[in-house]
This record gives sequence, structure tokens and C-alpha cells, in this order.
Amino acid sequence: MSELVYDYVIIGSGFGGAVSALRLSEKDYKVLVIEKGKRYSSNDFPKTNWHLKKWLWLPSFRLFGIMKMTFFRHIGILSGVGVGGGSLVYANTLAKPKKVFYQSGSWAKLADWESELEPFYKMASTMLGAVTNPNLELGDQYLHKLAVEQQREIHFEPTKVSVFFGEADITVSDPYFEGKGPERAGCNQCGGCMTGCRYNAKNTLDKNYLYLAEKNGVEILAEQEVIDITEKSADGSNQYEVTYRDSTKLFKRKTKISAKGVVFAGGVLGTVKLLVKLKSSSLPNLSDQVGKDVRTNNEGLIFSVSANKEKDFSKGIAIGSIYHPNENTHIEPVRYAKGSGFWRLGMLPFVIGSNTFSRLFKIMIEFLTKPFMYFKLYTVKDFAKQSIVLLFMQHIDSTLSLNKGLFRLKSKVTSGQKPTAFIPKAKAIVEQYNQISGGKSFVYVSESIFNIPSTAHILGGAVMGDTIHNGVIDKDNKVFGYEHMYICDGSAISANPGVNPSLTITAISERAMSKVPQNKI
Repeated sequence: MSELVYDYVIIGSGFGGAVSALRLSEKDYKVLVIEKGKRYSSNDFPKTNWHLKKWLWLPSFRLFGIMKMTFFRHIGILSGVGVGGGSLVYANTLAKPKKVFYQSGSWAKLADWESELEPFYKMASTMLGAVTNPNLELGDQYLHKLAVEQQREIHFEPTKVSVFFGEADITVSDPYFEGKGPERAGCNQCGGCMTGCRYNAKNTLDKNYLYLAEKNGVEILAEQEVIDITEKSADGSNQYEVTYRDSTKLFKRKTKISAKGVVFAGGVLGTVKLLVKLKSSSLPNLSDQVGKDVRTNNEGLIFSVSANKEKDFSKGIAIGSIYHPNENTHIEPVRYAKGSGFWRLGMLPFVIGSNTFSRLFKIMIEFLTKPFMYFKLYTVKDFAKQSIVLLFMQHIDSTLSLNKGLFRLKSKVTSGQKPTAFIPKAKAIVEQYNQISGGKSFVYVSESIFNIPSTAHILGGAVMGDTIHNGVIDKDNKVFGYEHMYICDGSAISANPGVNPSLTITAISERAMSKVPQNKI
């Protein structure tokens, strides 16, 4: 049992955890960050997503990579693991939501969020090195043609991304923080952003917030998982005892430390899972709203695969453009680097049917009527080179709850329509895209057979409210019922942004940490 005492222990090192670490250290707090995943440098990342040991997080199979897949009854979730959290595996995209985001959900009446967050969006964009993508590659060009055909060209735009576009592969001194940050190298457009940038061009959190935080004295403890938090005293001194254990070793040693405050920043899957456990044990005063108002961003992930081996969809950054076919819908073409064909293992033709049997029948008909076409598509030499993933997102709102099950969390629909992998609007738009690109639509087996949609942007579960009866945290991200306790990650997002949420998580966390007073040493 350790006698170490910290002012704040931060659980998780993703966007919210990284912001919290830097800003608390700037206010002279002694900070420890505990991260379940490994610490990766540029040279450690896998060359392709076939290198499962470094790409996939599946500890029961001794796989300790940067991406985790979690399946519930109603949703399949892709998330990031490692020092830097989701920034290691996300597609660099820094999008701001439309106005409806600020005016809906449990937080809507707590502040004028659009104006309240504006300076923090600017701060987050600066810290993350947000710039407009200068290169529209093949998948982006096809999306632009689609926008033109639909007479909505003005609603197509290059993405704002967290990438250093210097001279390709040329290393330069820190271009962002007046020499206080690490050296960087120019992006070479390899498309490997989501398997971990091996060329030091992606502005992951270990190259900005976490890097600067460590220079300020913040300690980052990797390969450890927090399993319990107990309240020690109510006078603010050594208020919490935090228990953590090894996350990558067979024999899991437990350690306990003391902290005056705690910041939950493990993302929905980390934070909500832990809060649900603590609510029924050591922190019973947590709100009954824990695990509620979980949102999926109403997403669809649809592969467009071409049999034309001359086409190269892999060149560029992970997401280079975005198109808004209507005010509620957003589409982005997503690419992987050459050789990253792991997803081909679970692909089935994209068909729409009211039940599993009708979909299986339609898939069988597809194979029987077009055997040679599907043979060509399934045997393409380089799946990533000849395919693009169309990420379909909507503002349309529906919510789930994540509740304590027998062995793990379980999902339940609480409002709106049940999440579905079969969105007619998405299929219609993708088919039009395919007419331009010459591709054919596929979805993952969990979607085609079981109608379990996938999302890389799970949100909510510890949302804002004006009281403990309708929220887990207040408008400043403080946890109701406990002192010096905050939640700064995707679980605190209290409405459906309808776009990539990383910038919003960063901005809200910046605002929350701005409310923490300077430490009186």
C-alpha cells in the first residue's frame, strides 16, 4: 500500500484526461494520470491492422494494442486505448457541431453553450494543431462529385484535422509551442492514421497536452486500471483512496494511493463502467442517472469496395472531407493504409431487411446471382487500397442506458428509436456514391446479421443536469454528491453532436478545468 498523496488522480489519458492533466499542473496541483493501455512511440505502432498484438486491445488473448471493440445488444463500439487515449486511433477530425447540439439534451438550459464554448473551441483547436486538410484524394473527390450531383456543392468541405502538414517525412523542431513541444515530421499521406501514426505527423495527445503536462511534473502511470475509489474524509484532506491494478500482467498486483480529488476521463466504456460499479458499492451518493442518456451519434459504417486494382483509396489522411446532404446528416470517407485489410474478414453485402432471415435470404440471392463479381471483391489483393469506409452520422436523437449486468454492462433502449444498422438514407447515398466510384457496399457481419450498428463515437452516461435528479454532473463537470470530483470525457457529452466529437470533448474539458481554482500551496 502506497503512502503517496496527490492533489488529483486522473483516470484515463484521452482528450478530457490530457486537458485536465495539463491545466491542473499549470495551477500547481500534484497530478497522477492512470492509463489502462500501453505507452506507444511512433516506432511502436503496427504497420497494418493485421498486426493484432499492437492494434487490437483484447487482454484475454494477450493483445495489448490501441483499439478496442466492444459489443452490446444494441451497439458495437470502437474505442482507443493507450497513453493518449482515442487520439492514438482516431481519424484526426476536429469538427464543430451544428446549432441544434447546443440546444438539446439534458444540458440545453444550463448555459448559452454555443457562445460559452466558443473561446474553448479556439483554445482546443490551437492546442491540437487544427488545420484544413490541403489534399483531397480519390475518396474525397468522389464525395465532391456526389455533392455536385445533388446540387449541394457548397455543403462539401475539406475537414479540419489534427495533423502537421510540413514537408513529407522531414523532421523539424516543434512548430506549435515555441520550442517547448517535441520535434515533428511532415505528413506523407500514407492513410495510416487509425493504426497509429508511424511518421510523427499526427498531433496525438502525447505530443501536446500530455507532453507539456509531463514537463510540468505530471506523472503518467501506464498499464494500470482503477478498480475502486473510496471516500476517506469529508474535510478535503486526502479525501479519496484510489485502488488500481495491473492491466497487462497475468498476476494483477493491487496498489492504493490517496488523492484530494479525482477526474474521471476513461471514456464512456471506462468511466461509466466504473461509476456503475462504484454507485452500488463505495460511492453510493452518485446520481441515479449514472449510465443513462448514452448516445451513439446515430452512425453507420459502410464499406465501398472496388474490384478495380488501379484505384488507390488509401492515399491521404484518414478523413479528408465531409459532406452534409441535409441539415441532420453528415458523411465522411474514411481510409486505411495499404495492407490494412483486417476488416475484410467480417464483410457481407449491405442489404436491408426487417429481420435476420430476410437479410440472410437477400445476401444469399446476392451471392447466387453475382458470384463472379463477389469473388473478385472478396479476393482483391489489397483490401484497404481498393476500399473506402463511408462514415454516416446524424443529429437525430435516441438514447440507451448502460446498466449493471451479471458479468458486464448491458444496454437498454430508453428513448427514441432503437439504433439500427439499416438507415435507408445512408443506403441511398452510398449507392449513389458507388455509381460514381464503381464500388459495391458491404457492412460488418454484426450489422448485416444481427442489426447491431457500429459507432466510433459513443457518448453520454454521465451527463449534465441542474440537479442530481437529472444529471450526474453540473454544468462545470463537477460530480453531484462529492467534492473535488469531475468527469471530463465523452460520457459527459449531454446531447448528440452528429459529428466527430473529439474537439467538443476537448473544449468542454478546457472549460471545466478553467473553473478549478489555483492551488493554494
